Amino acid sequence: MPDTMTPKAIVVGAGIAGIATAIRLQHKGYSVIVMEANSYPGGKLTQFTQGKYRFDAGPSLFTMPQYVDDLFKLTGHEPKTFFQYSRKDESCRYFWNDGTRLVAHADPKKFAEETEKTLGVKAEIVLKKLKKSHLMYELAGRTFLEKPLNRWSTWLNKDVGKAMLKLHKLSLFSTMHQDNKNILKHPKLVQLFDRYATYNGSDPYRAPGVLNIIPHLEHGIGTYHPVKGMHQITESLVKLAEDIGVKFHFNEKVDEILVSDGIVNGVKSNLGTYQAALVVSNMDVTPTYRHLLKTQKAPERTLKQEGSSSALIFYWGIKKSFPELGLHNIFFSEDYQTEFKEIFEGKTPASDPTVYVNISSKDVKSDAPEGCENWFVMVNVPQHNGQNWDELIPLYRKIIVSKLNPLLTVNIDEIIENESVLTPIEIERKTSSKGGSLYGTSSNSRYAAFLRHTNESNQIRGLYFCGGSVHPGGGIPLCLLSAKIVSEICPKP
Repeated sequence: MPDTMTPKAIVVGAGIAGIATAIRLQHKGYSVIVMEANSYPGGKLTQFTQGKYRFDAGPSLFTMPQYVDDLFKLTGHEPKTFFQYSRKDESCRYFWNDGTRLVAHADPKKFAEETEKTLGVKAEIVLKKLKKSHLMYELAGRTFLEKPLNRWSTWLNKDVGKAMLKLHKLSLFSTMHQDNKNILKHPKLVQLFDRYATYNGSDPYRAPGVLNIIPHLEHGIGTYHPVKGMHQITESLVKLAEDIGVKFHFNEKVDEILVSDGIVNGVKSNLGTYQAALVVSNMDVTPTYRHLLKTQKAPERTLKQEGSSSALIFYWGIKKSFPELGLHNIFFSEDYQTEFKEIFEGKTPASDPTVYVNISSKDVKSDAPEGCENWFVMVNVPQHNGQNWDELIPLYRKIIVSKLNPLLTVNIDEIIENESVLTPIEIERKTSSKGGSLYGTSSNSRYAAFLRHTNESNQIRGLYFCGGSVHPGGGIPLCLLSAKIVSEICPKP
């Protein structure tokens, strides 16, 4: 069929979900255009250089690589030709203020043995916890993450029936923290498992226990790292998309999604008007309605849900190497519950934040000069809501340095060769995410997962949604699943 006769699909935004959606729709038979306001693809999943150091700007944890591989296989390509990655032997290294250190091996048995040796918690307790996480994933993860929740076909599926019979095993009526405390007891180990709430920007003291499926992704399925860094995911998928005919329009900002009589007609951008049979918004769902669908009725209840946390990130070129650090490192706060209260209730940055340090040069040696390291230093913070970040940045920097110095027995100020900072304001500006939210809405209620915006509009025919602010949620794997769901529920061209 000539291209002029092929129905056009327009994807608004070249984030990872938008790129994946474009690939799937092009393969399905649409002629796809991706419109991106920035000059580059990837959304949060981008890169930059700082002197002799290379940094992945955003997501640093890679799980569920099969969802990337699936895109290559779908289009008849060998994944390894485009994209290579390796499985990591450890998921993270943990540090506490009292000097306790724990290496979390990816292998469940090794992790359990290490925990028993370091914290005195019997290995079988850790294995019991991971086994429950696996069971929860099998019961709920596959069904509720991979299918649209607004269709009867999902709820009538036999797997849902099986899950319903075992609801008591999904910890739906307890919080993540309560569930972890009941099984693990030890405060440090509870804190370690509570931190998985931050994978979707939530508070473990309010988020439902079913989110404890997340540890299975690391210890059951595994953590991975692309051989050239996280931005290789973006680069490889853009190349695949272009190879199969997807057109990217960079520096083209969509100003309006055109709707007539409840049906999508196309979009209007700063460069022109385009007709389309189908439009997919990869923009955060709130600005999609507030800016691109101003004349349409917005789902106010959905848009008013509590947002996820944001991040303050320091990118440091470090003139020293630290053998005690790994690819992923967590330096815990003394009082975890207070930290989350300050973020979600006080709407102010935490006074004693948990600090995450990612060092991609541990794997990709060329990311830093020999004997040096590239530190991606992140703390969870509230969404931007009028805070003065110019005042908060130096305060946070001082807190972080003061926290890390004694634990690493070094004066970090003396070994920082260069530095840049990313604030919630910049995250919002670059990615259109409300307030710089990393994951759209939080999961700080029992029903939050079911209140996320659906992947298709209930009122506008031909309008679909993908990305971290809609079902099934934030993070690379779930964003890729949102693309898969969109491609499965939209009509054939």
